[in-house]
Amino acid sequence: MRPLDPRLLRYASGARAVLALGGVIALVQTACTLGFAWFVAQLVSRAIAGDPLADLFPMLWMLLGIVGVRAAAVLASDTVNARGSAIVRSQLRASLVEAFETLGPSWVSQRSSAQLTTLTGRGLDALDAYFGRYVPQLILTAIAMPIIALVIFLQDPISGITVIVTVPLIPVFMVLIGLATQAVQRRQWDTLAHLSRGFLELVAGMSTLKLFGRQHRQVRRVRAVTEEYRAETMKVLRLSFVSGFALELLSSLAVAIVAVGIGFRLIDGSLLLGTGLFVLILAPEAFLPLRNVGANYHAAAEGVTAAEEVFEILDEARAVVVGTAASTSASGVPSASAIADGPRGLRLAGLTIAYGDTVVIDALDATFPAGILTAIVGPSGAGKTSLAAAILGFVPATGTILHDGAPLAAGPAERRWLSWAGQRPLLIAGSLRSNVALGDDAPDDARIAEALVAVGLGALPLDHPIGAVGDGVSGGQGQRIAIARALYRLQTTPPSAGTPVLLLDEPSSALDTASEALVIDAATAAAHAGAAVVVITHRPRIVGRADAVLEITPSREEVLLHG
Repeated sequence: MRPLDPRLLRYASGARAVLALGGVIALVQTACTLGFAWFVAQLVSRAIAGDPLADLFPMLWMLLGIVGVRAAAVLASDTVNARGSAIVRSQLRASLVEAFETLGPSWVSQRSSAQLTTLTGRGLDALDAYFGRYVPQLILTAIAMPIIALVIFLQDPISGITVIVTVPLIPVFMVLIGLATQAVQRRQWDTLAHLSRGFLELVAGMSTLKLFGRQHRQVRRVRAVTEEYRAETMKVLRLSFVSGFALELLSSLAVAIVAVGIGFRLIDGSLLLGTGLFVLILAPEAFLPLRNVGANYHAAAEGVTAAEEVFEILDEARAVVVGTAASTSASGVPSASAIADGPRGLRLAGLTIAYGDTVVIDALDATFPAGILTAIVGPSGAGKTSLAAAILGFVPATGTILHDGAPLAAGPAERRWLSWAGQRPLLIAGSLRSNVALGDDAPDDARIAEALVAVGLGALPLDHPIGAVGDGVSGGQGQRIAIARALYRLQTTPPSAGTPVLLLDEPSSALDTASEALVIDAATAAAHAGAAVVVITHRPRIVGRADAVLEITPSREEVLLHG
């Protein structure tokens, strides 16, 4: 990552304010540094020259005032950077969540959930060191170092030339050390992600491991990865100490060269004491910001590494949005008359879904009218779930999807008219009420109860607790809760959204015959109420109750629609 990646300003607008305020504070700190060095040099030189104490008091009070202003500037810098770090982390997290939504579940499913969680959590938290220490020193270096070097040169050209010649040596060593640190830090971050992923897999499969007596082997595996992470962390710390020593040595030698030159010229009388003291006090300050940048780079290295991954994900999501907009504008859009005359419900025109070079759905044309229950059937792997994901906007697809005759924006745009329940019930930790009314800021208990009765769960209290992975309910109950959620959303669909669409993917895969009959009745009732109901299924009973059947063959060469 570059010292200040411009993508940070693009994805976190709060960083701009931090940089602007940081620049102002850095100017104040630089002015205080110059004023402090000047008044100290004047006080010492005049005191040695024998000036009365009364003449020195005004400068002493000025010096104390400068110390106070400098302390206030340091406090303001810490406050600005702490608040700025919190704002930037919050903005990046929000952007990351939006990127996950844009890229869709298919993209997320191909990544480790533990790695994404670590990135969103600890990775972005590590930006505190980046914003709290690294960025302020970077700004201070860019502002203070050239100003101080220029002042030294104007006061004492020989010392100024010495500083200007020796200062570039520090960035050279910083680059060399930084390259080594970046490689070690990347290995440490990858090891942490591996450790998180392995621990999550271990916890998820603990019951199976214990059943087969393999839990101790996995414990040894976690211990080995933990030891590897410890070793990588110690390598980072060793590099940090070595780089700190190298930077201190270089800057100390440079200051010593300046001091020796000033000493010789003070002895031969070619340099005034006040000027010599002023330059000697400023010389370390010329190197200090750059040394601090190098030292704080290691503290911020983990956050910098995580930020690189965050920016890569955000860039990928941005490319998807730009590409989707371009393809949407380039694709054929039905004319106004075609939209006006189009049927109410959902229609697919030339829909094609491909994963790489593998075409799953090829130029599909299909209609799901309002008031009709359509069953989508076909062997496993024929593309039924991919078709549902395309309607949801979760997978990239070409062609046109129309709702009530109007083409939809591609991607996971807002679909207020769409209610959906997938193959696996995605339940959250909370009450039964919060799971059914997910996303509703003002839940309607009467409608929640109605949806639960429709799927045979009317006996469960609305305050029934549910765990994060569906603990507290059986697999069949979890599936019916997800269907009840879809029914509730269908009931609360605003009229302005147009024809409501109910999309169910294998809604009865974990249900018995009686529960399946309730689900079929609920789907049929939704269709009779005017919704376009689409059910992906293998169950003959659902197919028998459907008004239309869309059959997708495994060869993907033809699609048959039976009325």
